[in-house]
Amino acid sequence: MSRKMLIDGDVSNVSDEDQYDFDLFVIGAGSGGVRASRFSAQYGAKVGICELPFHPVSSETVGGVGGTCVIRGCVPKKILVYGAGFGPEIQDAREYGWQVNENVDFDWKRLLHKKTEEIVRLNGVYKRLLSNAGVKLFEGEGRIVGPNEVEVIQLDGTKLSYSAKHILISTGSRAHRPDIPGHELAITSDEALSLEELPKRVVILGGGYIAVEFASIWRGMGSTVNLCFRKELPLRGFDDEMRALVARNLEGRGIILHPQTNLTKLVKTEDGIKVTTDHGEELMADVVLFATGRVPNTKRLNLQAVGVEVDKIGAVKVDEYSRTSVPSIWAIGDVTNRMNLTPVALMEGSMFAKTVFGNEPSKPDHSNVPCAVFCIPPLSVVGLSEEQAIEHATGDILVFTSTFKPMKNTISGRQEKTLMKLIVDADTDKVIGASMCGPDAPEIMQGIAIAIKCGATKAQFDNTVGIHPSAAEEFVTMRSATRRIAVAGKP
Repeated sequence: MSRKMLIDGDVSNVSDEDQYDFDLFVIGAGSGGVRASRFSAQYGAKVGICELPFHPVSSETVGGVGGTCVIRGCVPKKILVYGAGFGPEIQDAREYGWQVNENVDFDWKRLLHKKTEEIVRLNGVYKRLLSNAGVKLFEGEGRIVGPNEVEVIQLDGTKLSYSAKHILISTGSRAHRPDIPGHELAITSDEALSLEELPKRVVILGGGYIAVEFASIWRGMGSTVNLCFRKELPLRGFDDEMRALVARNLEGRGIILHPQTNLTKLVKTEDGIKVTTDHGEELMADVVLFATGRVPNTKRLNLQAVGVEVDKIGAVKVDEYSRTSVPSIWAIGDVTNRMNLTPVALMEGSMFAKTVFGNEPSKPDHSNVPCAVFCIPPLSVVGLSEEQAIEHATGDILVFTSTFKPMKNTISGRQEKTLMKLIVDADTDKVIGASMCGPDAPEIMQGIAIAIKCGATKAQFDNTVGIHPSAAEEFVTMRSATRRIAVAGKP
């Protein structure tokens, strides 16, 4: 029985003859690649996938099924965030009547062992998902040698060649190291998740997700943390009001901020690593973390030779269906540098399978994607920030905010405030953005994201009964606008 493949609305009949070894061959078994493989197989496609052998710290020769998120990203990071949160929680518990000894010991190696156990377990889970779906897994480095041909270089150097009607690139990204004298003394987030000893003194370069998350992790475990970043506030691209609160919270937790600061030199000394800033400051550290962005994993894929276009940082250029400049080759996830989030790679993988093998052309929808920064306390957002709303406004913008001390902090004495924010289009009354910085923000924002995705209005928020007592109820009780921004006042 011939299979029909629908791409951009065109149906082509595929003969029964085995013209190709595979209907689909995927290079990269991270979250997006595994999802695309499984769903394509469920549609009846014969699928092969290759991935580098497992190791917690990635390189050009090691990786692992599950990819960055599972092995050296979101999952192990969140485990360390949980671990770091207990220190301040134990301190707060005293005000709630718990008799806690003055000396509370923390065993970094025990947490690290538990973290490693979990990522090894998940690596096995992902392998079983592929096997159960009938996907053939190859361990080795994949490269493209033709529009319909891939080569897998095995661990012993043996090269295997396979033909495929469609090739999918889902090789993700890796940490970028700035070219600073002494840069070899620094680590990236990969190594940070597998350090043998907990550092007592840390210098972090960067102001994005990874930088503020690791600052919170190490500070929560008792380390001295200096955070250096180039802008006035961390988390460029997020709502400015939220960024300011995150900065205050980081400082309130004891993290030393160095805004508008870059590093110029790292030198190894008997006392540790001497870090020099562009302001002439000298900081001593046991560990220096570069959290200065990530670059797509395309260097070794042989893309130029087969005509796949990439941009100036090496990201694969794709159309709205995730197809590259070569019709038989596709790409999803961080390697395309569209929206670098694991759930987005999963969505793109699903849409790819529907488009190519499901007779249902489907474009990934990158609008109103919620996300979270797991600093302590966390920040979570969906939709437009205030600055983005003003930039794209065609009518007036209403901004609703609520700032309060979380109920838990009223007893513990912790001074941190929660900030919630709704952005509303004045003409349509639609809520077009929401932000929250405070305890449980990601859990709350997931529900808000559904409402915004469905086009909820501020009136519908107002007509929703809140859960009391909870922080979440503030999102449905903000009745008076904090400010109205007229389009005429756009900068």
